[in-house]
Amino acid sequence: MDKIKKSDEEWKAELSELEFRVTRKGATEMAFSNDSFPKSPAFFKCVCCKEILFDSEHKFDSGSGWPSFFKPADESMISEKEDNSWIMRRTEVVCAKCDAHLGHLFPDGPNPTGLRYCINGAALERDEK
Repeated sequence: MDKIKKSDEEWKAELSELEFRVTRKGATEMAFSNDSFPKSPAFFKCVCCKEILFDSEHKFDSGSGWPSFFKPADESMISEKEDNSWIMRRTEVVCAKCDAHLGHLFPDGPNPTGLRYCINGAALERDEK
């Protein structure tokens, strides 16, 4: 896979301020501020590079205030990094193609995986199936 590399100025020209802060600077949007995605079948793409990352079939209501999925649409499109910020150890989830910060992975999700990909809505673009 060819990685997408752009300068901050190039990303700023393509993204909203919130999208830039979340995906390029690792910010987190406020809980319950961006999970208004309709329940109809859809793919969720990276807002930066438009790669499909998640499928609505794997979405669930975690009650956390952020879009949550129990698995990615294609595991090769997601990378994981250790995140020791906020005085805790977490697993950061990033887009494998453009390194956009998406959110974090937690081991408290539903079956069949037991995983919760807790993703910033600002990092996603919804595309109906």
